[in-house]
Amino acid sequence: MSRFVDRVTIHVSAGNGGHGCSSVHREKFKPLGGPDGGNGGDGGNVQLVVDPQVHTLLDFHFHPHARAGNGTPGHGDNRDGAMGEDLVLKVPDGTVVLDADGTILADLVGAGTVFDAAEGGRGGLGNAKLASKARKAPGFALLGEEGQERDLVLELKSVADVGLVGFPSAGKSSLVSVLSAAKPKIADYPFTTLAPNLGVVQSAGDVFTIADVPGLIPGASTGRGLGLDFLRHLERCAVLAHVVDCATLESDRDPVSDIEALEAELAAYQPALDADHGLGDLADRPRIIILNKIDVPEGAELADIVEPDLAKHGWPIYRISAVSREGLRELTFALAKMVSEYRTAHPKAQARRTVIRPRAVDETGFTVTPDPNEPGGFIVRGTRPERWIAQTTFDNDEAVGYLADRLNRLGVEDALVKLGAKPGAPVTIGAVTFDWEPMTPMGDDVPITGRGTDIRLDRTDRMGADERKEQRRLRRAERHGDLE
Repeated sequence: MSRFVDRVTIHVSAGNGGHGCSSVHREKFKPLGGPDGGNGGDGGNVQLVVDPQVHTLLDFHFHPHARAGNGTPGHGDNRDGAMGEDLVLKVPDGTVVLDADGTILADLVGAGTVFDAAEGGRGGLGNAKLASKARKAPGFALLGEEGQERDLVLELKSVADVGLVGFPSAGKSSLVSVLSAAKPKIADYPFTTLAPNLGVVQSAGDVFTIADVPGLIPGASTGRGLGLDFLRHLERCAVLAHVVDCATLESDRDPVSDIEALEAELAAYQPALDADHGLGDLADRPRIIILNKIDVPEGAELADIVEPDLAKHGWPIYRISAVSREGLRELTFALAKMVSEYRTAHPKAQARRTVIRPRAVDETGFTVTPDPNEPGGFIVRGTRPERWIAQTTFDNDEAVGYLADRLNRLGVEDALVKLGAKPGAPVTIGAVTFDWEPMTPMGDDVPITGRGTDIRLDRTDRMGADERKEQRRLRRAERHGDLE
C-alpha cells in the first residue's frame, strides 16, 4: 500500500575531515630530509537536490539519518588524503527546509535546485604545510574538523496548477479521477481522502496538474480536522476551485454557506512563503466555483436556486456531475484557460543558479566575555579560535605552542589583558579550558627545541618528578649521616 508523506524530520551529518600527517622525509645519506606530511582530505557535504521523478518524502520517513563520507588522513611523501564523498539526497519539487526552531532555510522549487544541508569538516594540515623559517621541521600536524550535524524538517508543498477545496464528501477525489488518470480512494463517508491526490489533465494541447486538498472544515486554519496539515499544499496553486456538494443530506448546509466558510479558513491561513514563491496571498488567487452532483434531481434543483447568489462573487460557475460526466468538457477548457493566463503572468520557477561561496580566509572576528560560571574566568568565541582548538593535539607540546602563537597573533592575548585577566585565570575556547599565562613569550623568535616539544611549556614553578626524586635522595643521605 502506497503512502503519502509530506513532512519529515531528518538528521544529517557531514563527513569529518581527515587528520594531517606528521612525517619527515628519510632516505640513504639523508636522515633528515625535511617535513613531508600531507594534508587530510575534506569531509563530504550533504546536499538536497530537487528531482522531478520524486513525488513524496516517504524514503526519509523510513531512513531519517543521512551521513556523508569522511576524508582520509594525509600520508608521508607529501600525499594528501582523499576527500570524503558527498551525499546527494533527492527531494520533490516544492520542498521547504526548516531548522529545528522552525526557521525557513530554503525553498526548493525548480528541477536541479541544490541546498547544502550540512558542510563537511576541513582536513587538517600536514607538517609540510606548517613549516616556517623558525619551525623548519614541525613535529606535529593539525587534526581534521568534525562535519556539521543538525536536524532538519522537510515539508512538501505540492506544485499543482489547480487546487480543489471543499467540504468532505463534496466529490473532489471523484473529480480528479474523471479528469485525469489518477485513481484515488473514493467512498461514501467523510474523510475518505487522507492525503492530497495529484492528477495530470490534458485539454486541447494544454497540460496542467490538479490536486484535491482533504479535510477542510471550519476551524481547519487553527488545527481542527486535517486542514492544517494540508492547507500548505494550496500555497503554490495558481487557481483555487471550490467544489460544492449540491446533493448534501445535511440540512444545515448549502453551497453559499460552504463557500463562505471555506473562504474564511483560506483568509485565516497565511502562507509562510509569499515572498519566495511569488504567488501572493491565497485571497488573491483566481477562483472558480464547481457545483457538483447535478445528476441528482435535488442537486440540480439546489444549483438553480443558489447560482444567482454565488454569482455575486464574480467567479466563473460551472455545473458538473463527476458520475455522468456532464459539464466536464466545458470545465476542463475553462481551467486550462485560467491556468494558461496565470502561467503567462507568473512564469514557471526555474532551477536556481548554483552559487559557489569560497571559504573565508579573513575570519578575524572573535569576542572575549567574562565566564558567568567561573569567577575570574573568560570565554573566547569566534570561528577561527574555536576551529584552531579543535585542530590541536594537546598531548603534543609543540602543537600547543603553535596554538598559543596563533591566538596571540589574532589578538586574544591583548583582549584578555584589556579585560583585566589575571595570571592563571581559566580561559575557555570551544570545549577546552586552560590556565592563562600572560608572561609566556610568543613569536617566531622563540628558540625551537626537539620535535614535539616546546621550551615555553617547560617553564613552571611546579616540582617535577625528577626534582622530587633528587630531594628524596638527599633527605635519605642526610638521615643516614645523622645516624652515623
